[in-house]
Amino acid sequence: MPPVPGRTNPDSYPSTTRPAADLLDPFLSWASPDTVYLTYGKIWFPVFLAFTLCALVVRHRRQPHRLEKWAWRIAILGYVTVTVGVFLDYWTQLTSYNVLFTVGWFVTGPGLLLMFVGSTLLGVALLLRRSRPVVMPLLLALSLPLAMAILQVTSLGSVALPVMFAFGILGRRIAREPGYEPIVPKARASVS
Repeated sequence: MPPVPGRTNPDSYPSTTRPAADLLDPFLSWASPDTVYLTYGKIWFPVFLAFTLCALVVRHRRQPHRLEKWAWRIAILGYVTVTVGVFLDYWTQLTSYNVLFTVGWFVTGPGLLLMFVGSTLLGVALLLRRSRPVVMPLLLALSLPLAMAILQVTSLGSVALPVMFAFGILGRRIAREPGYEPIVPKARASVS
């Protein structure tokens, strides 16, 4: 069978990857590579949105001060910015790239920078305050080196996985706590 233009030819794969190529071919060659990438990439927006919302819940639950307060501000700004960028990157594209992909990149790039700076600072601040479970602040503090390692084997979207796992772990812990009630600031005495 002759190869279809714009699709990957499974016969061109090395013999060692041939079984995986045969198995995954229906999932990867149903359209042009750009369309397949943009279609599967749409999953990133709900994932980024979920970990951003989880981070907001965790932030609301804590009473940060000094370094932690500023780290939360930078991190949340980065999470929101990168979530908007991911939306522009994938959800504004249908079958091929348009000008909003470029706009998305100009949002995603600074968002990733803010995310890594804020996550690293937040991880350090949480480690200094002896936050538990310790794996969460460790993942945040090491988010940049872990992202560099992840980039060696997979795509750019996966660089946020350490941050996602950190808030997933803490979010699960919060959800399992019996009788959880959010910390509400005390009302100021009203002056009459």
